[in-house]
This record gives sequence, C-alpha cells and structure tokens, in this order.
Amino acid sequence: MPIRKGEAWGTIGPLPDGTVRVHSDEDLHRLVVEARAAGEAMPPVALLGGSLMRAVGGTGDERRLAGDVAILPVDLVRVELDDTTTWAVAHVIARRARFGWLRGEIVAAMNAEFVGTWDVTPRGHPNDGRIDLLEVSASMSVRDRLRAKGRLPSGTHLPHPAIRFRQVVAVERSFGRPMRVWVDGVVGGDTSAMRLAVEPDALVVCV
Repeated sequence: MPIRKGEAWGTIGPLPDGTVRVHSDEDLHRLVVEARAAGEAMPPVALLGGSLMRAVGGTGDERRLAGDVAILPVDLVRVELDDTTTWAVAHVIARRARFGWLRGEIVAAMNAEFVGTWDVTPRGHPNDGRIDLLEVSASMSVRDRLRAKGRLPSGTHLPHPAIRFRQVVAVERSFGRPMRVWVDGVVGGDTSAMRLAVEPDALVVCV
C-alpha cells in the first residue's frame, strides 16, 4: 500500500534471501522487463547505484548490506509507447532528439525524484502511488533553460511559468511529431503517444 504522510515506510532487517544486487537504474529496468516478459515475480533488489537508490536514501556502499538494511516497497510505472509496453523504475524522459533539452517540449515522468545529480521533482516519493509529471513548454527560452539547469541540482528550478508540475496516477500524452523517449536511461525509441500508469508496491528494494 502506498505510503501516507506521517506513516513509517518499510522495515529494517537482514538482507532477504534471494536478493539481487544492481548498480544502476538501467540494470534494474532490464531486470524488471525480463521478469515481466517471463511472467515471474521480481526478487528483492539491493540498490548500489542509480537515481532510485539516491531517492530512497542509499549510498552505494556494498558493505552496508552485511548488516541490517532498510527494506522498502516502491512503485513502478507502466509505460506504453505506441505499441510497446515497458516499465520504469526511476524516470521517463521525452524530448525532441535533435534539440536536446535546449529547445522544444520536454516531458519528465518521475518515480524517483532524481535524474543523476538533478533533483527534478523535489516533492517526489517512489512509494506514494503517483507519478510526478514535469512538463517544459516549447516556448521556454534558451536563457531560462540554462538558468533552470543551474538550479536543478538543488531542486530550485520550480516554480517557473514555463514549467508545469502535477502528480497523477495515470496520464496519456500525444505528440504532434514523434518524441524520443528514454526509460531509466534506456532509449525506448520514438513515439507519437505515451501512456503511463502507476503500479503501487510493485518492487521491494534494499539499501
């Protein structure tokens, strides 16, 4: 059940049997996709790197796994891109491939609040049953984008009139021209439509 304000989150104890260790969002993404394709349950996962690890308070220090660890339920995001289905553990980023982040519309759907060192959605929580959706208007100037980039590590790029932030359980976006999509840093291809939905408590992580 997704966490509620004021409630304790997860438990403390030894690393569960069968825990798999992963070092990046990309590795965890591929593990989830493989398990879903095979119809298998996901094992507990020890996070040793990546944006999701940072969001749940991990340090990447493998020595911590020898003692008691935090055992935490987290959500996944189901991602449908045209006729393809995949799952995000940390984030989904859609933008014009040729423009990078300096021009054009950008959509960031966050499960973890971070993308690398950037604190993209500071209010985010990976077990609140919601997607943190940040949408950058195509009208945002290059100057404002550069300023926002400088503020991203501290999460102070919000609020901004050209950046819309909202929290959703599910959302569908269509694009006039195909957008390039990255799921947990893995290229998902170009798509004209993107549908996202939260899968609460879909994964157990340990840090």
